[in-house]
Amino acid sequence: MKVLMIYPKYPDTYWSFKHALKFIFKKAAVPPLGLITVSSMLPENWQRKLVDLNIEELRNETLEWADYVFLSSMYVQKKSVADILARCKKCSVKVIAGGPLFTQEHNNYPQIDHFILNEAEITLPQFLSDLQNGLPLKRIYHTDEYADLSFSPVPDFHLLNLKAYASMSVQVSRGCPFSCDFCEITALLGHKVRMKNKEQIISELETLYRLNWRGAVSVVDDNFIGNKNVIKNELLPSMTEWMKIHHYPFNFNAQTSINLADDGSLLKMMREAGFISTFIGIETPVEESLQSCHKIQNENRNLLENVKQIQKAGLQVSGGFIVGFDSDTSSVFQRQIDFIQKSGIVSAMVGLLNAPKNTRLYKQMEEENRLTVDATGSNTDYTMNFIPKMDKRKLQEGYQHIINNIYKEKPYYKRIRELFYNYNPVRNGQSNINFTRLMAFFRSVFVLGLLNKGRFEYWKFMLWTVVNKPRLFIDAVTFAVYGYHFRTVYGLRQTRHKH
Repeated sequence: MKVLMIYPKYPDTYWSFKHALKFIFKKAAVPPLGLITVSSMLPENWQRKLVDLNIEELRNETLEWADYVFLSSMYVQKKSVADILARCKKCSVKVIAGGPLFTQEHNNYPQIDHFILNEAEITLPQFLSDLQNGLPLKRIYHTDEYADLSFSPVPDFHLLNLKAYASMSVQVSRGCPFSCDFCEITALLGHKVRMKNKEQIISELETLYRLNWRGAVSVVDDNFIGNKNVIKNELLPSMTEWMKIHHYPFNFNAQTSINLADDGSLLKMMREAGFISTFIGIETPVEESLQSCHKIQNENRNLLENVKQIQKAGLQVSGGFIVGFDSDTSSVFQRQIDFIQKSGIVSAMVGLLNAPKNTRLYKQMEEENRLTVDATGSNTDYTMNFIPKMDKRKLQEGYQHIINNIYKEKPYYKRIRELFYNYNPVRNGQSNINFTRLMAFFRSVFVLGLLNKGRFEYWKFMLWTVVNKPRLFIDAVTFAVYGYHFRTVYGLRQTRHKH
């Protein structure tokens, strides 16, 4: 059997880092972890190829080679999915689809032959069993159960063109103990945090190491510290030991909840294991809005102080922020700006609230007859899929006001300085200067320091870093390049965004 795995193209979004990747000569931020995990579950004698449309073109002869196309997608990749399906139809190749988009929207894709929905560790073996035993294949394989991750295999990392990616990915756990109204994670993966064991994770790190991967590794869990007990007592000690033996070949970033700030020993352990940053859904500094969307983990705490505690412990914090809650008033825009600027959160992803399918918020909007269109899956493209309580034009203007006041050059570089005053990184013996970083610096000088309108602010910031925080010079270059990407995505490098 010949299987072609296709990963759809991402549009130009906040997290695509498309405009920043050019500085380091990479084509995509992260690889398609779901597809290469599925690949590991297929029979050994099957031939398999992977085409990630974010790094290469799909050629007709590759399509014609395949008996089956395996397709996985997130909501934001819908446009690319439509293009892929049209080409598969032209070549008369059968399509088997899974992943978040199809788990929620399989009814919208009559042209797909078979769906492997929910978690592939459970539903893929059912499909394979029917196929190998010559039984009639069902159109939909689905389950209400959640997978035991101790049976999840090491992904087929060898299928990847490693040089094309800025970071590799591993998954430690699935599920989240929290239940925010606007988040579909628990609808897809449940509340119970299910984990791989430490031996599995070490095996994945070892595989990447043997493939000569060095540098960034993203832990893609929706909440890495969802089961703090196992993370602290089993996984982090094993990771730290492995990293020391291998002279710290990787640096890790994760997603965590804000209660990470409450545990000094956990912060210290993460830093010692090679973690350098975490993404936290902060959402809003408005207590009433946090309560209304059941973001209980963020309630009744000093969010600003918590962010500073994590930075002081040596981890950068990137954050998610939302405007458009029913309880938001016109004061929310300036409050968001003030919080973001004071926090030193350089990568502050601010979006208008959307209601993804199968969330409590979606059900509420449906009951109140406020749904308008399908969500795009990108929370930074100025769109909403329901009628907000605040006047929509006022909301969009306020949102634009936030973007202008956090991503234009002057406030952006000021925010990085705020981080640098507070940030206490530990390098763990990793080499600071390499060819890629050197080239990124020279390119940043050319693009940001010579071509761009904000060049004065760039040079002022670089000079300030050299004088005040020379140890953070590499971080300064990295963040300057991020800023270029963010301004491009938000339309600030050209003209004001048209609504």
